[in-house]
Amino acid sequence: MAEVNRLHFNEEASSYDAKHSKLNERLTEEIQARLDWIGVEWADIDDDDDSSEDEDEPDKSEDGPEKRHKSSQPKREVRLLDYACGTGMMTRALAPYTTQCVGIDISENMVAAYNARAEYQGLSADEMHAIVGDLGAAEGPRPADLLAHPRLCSGLFDVATVGGGLHHFADPELAAERLGQRLRPGGVLLVWDFLPHGPRHAHARGSHSVLHHGLSEDRVRALFERAGVGEGFALVVLGSGVSPGHGLGHDDGEPVKRQVFLARGQKAA
Repeated sequence: MAEVNRLHFNEEASSYDAKHSKLNERLTEEIQARLDWIGVEWADIDDDDDSSEDEDEPDKSEDGPEKRHKSSQPKREVRLLDYACGTGMMTRALAPYTTQCVGIDISENMVAAYNARAEYQGLSADEMHAIVGDLGAAEGPRPADLLAHPRLCSGLFDVATVGGGLHHFADPELAAERLGQRLRPGGVLLVWDFLPHGPRHAHARGSHSVLHHGLSEDRVRALFERAGVGEGFALVVLGSGVSPGHGLGHDDGEPVKRQVFLARGQKAA
């Protein structure tokens, strides 16, 4: 199944952000509105030196969260591990509040897109960088030396994220357990995914890479607890349903709508 996912997302990488732009914008807004709820002790950002410039200069569309992340002066180190990172939507949502972002994805094309966006924003590899890998392989992380990579062996993480990836994993519970091992005591696991829903049409694009038609709150709670990150578990449903993006098929002629949730839990301190 890992190879199916790799090939599918390699094909999708170049158009992924355009297809899912509305969903990504919505999720970014929802996540950034819940920073206290997520429960990470975020980096202190001191923007006082730039305040006068900010008032005089209009906001530039090119200056996304990554740009603000670089220009600010963080006082506290906060490390983010973005698993199944894709092009980096979860990273970009939380980058302004962290000091280092590390992405992992099975798709080399997604990793290339993630890193290209970071470079375009003028960020160094120490600030934001993704690598190709699979933490959730049954036989152990792949490649075998993945955890020896300098980005991963230099310390534990304050927050780990999975954005819309659990329903593609052969074993979501195992993946969450491996992520929990990469968190420091008190670290937080944050995921978004879909609540249970009917299967998509077999001809719908990407349907062959979907292994779970959503996850129930009970399953997600148990997943967090098994991974050792169940402390303070909470799950919120976002609105009345969202469209995952075009090109994903339709149900009875209507655009696909899914119930999206955010869930968080903490590793015991």
